[in-house]
Amino acid sequence: MRFELESGKTKCIAEDIKANAMTVGKYSIINPNEEGPLPISHKLVVRVSSPKGNSYHLGDQVDTGAFAFTAAEGGDYTTCFWANRHNPAVKMTIDFDWKSGVAAKDWSNVAKKGQVETMEVELKKLYDTVTVIHEEMFYLREREEEIQQLNKEANSKMATFGLFSLLLCLSVAGLQIWHLKTFFERKKLL
Repeated sequence: MRFELESGKTKCIAEDIKANAMTVGKYSIINPNEEGPLPISHKLVVRVSSPKGNSYHLGDQVDTGAFAFTAAEGGDYTTCFWANRHNPAVKMTIDFDWKSGVAAKDWSNVAKKGQVETMEVELKKLYDTVTVIHEEMFYLREREEEIQQLNKEANSKMATFGLFSLLLCLSVAGLQIWHLKTFFERKKLL
């Protein structure tokens, strides 16, 4: 993915990662001068943090970098890019690649290391993909049960609130009728 970041600004990108999933990312600033070196003003602070705020990677005043970790907890992991303030403002183009799960594995190295047949590598890929899908199905079932429980609780609260509202309206209507009846009896209209 490519995006632009103006100096003095921040850009954060979140990725939902399951617990114990491998995650790999790399980033670099695209050089605006095709032939020359990268300008001094093109530096970033990069931080990768977990849903609970634990820091997994911190790059200070860098123009390129990479990170890799196994997620300890499931949830939204955030990568934030901060660009230093410059006068005049500078716009940087950042190339960012973030992979997790099966996509994070480097299959070309697996084939080279073991001199494994191409078909065997493909089978390993498929097996890992099936395993991830299987784990994802269990995760989705757990989430569905949690959401159903939350839905039942919300329905119960709404039913109680609806019944309370009905009783309140009926009691107010009864009080109004009683008040009107006594008012008209005093005025001898009834």
